[in-house]
Amino acid sequence: MPGGSEEASVTVRYWAGARAAAGVESDVVDGCSTVAEAVAAVDALHPGLAAVTAVSTLLLDGRTTHRDHDLPPGSVLEVLPPFAGG
Repeated sequence: MPGGSEEASVTVRYWAGARAAAGVESDVVDGCSTVAEAVAAVDALHPGLAAVTAVSTLLLDGRTTHRDHDLPPGSVLEVLPPFAGG
């Protein structure tokens, strides 16, 4: 990326109930250096999503992560809400 920005775009993908709450499959957010900042950014974009992200598992580039984890530029954050089993 030109300019070598410390904070670059991050893709946030939604699954199941998170996708329904967001109304889209994914978002791209800028200026986030931690997982918590990215979650706050998408919560602000979509009314009702915060209730889902609060109880969801978060994956950073395919691995379970915590909200205080650093967010590398160009990474993918996935929001997986709890699933009901049968």
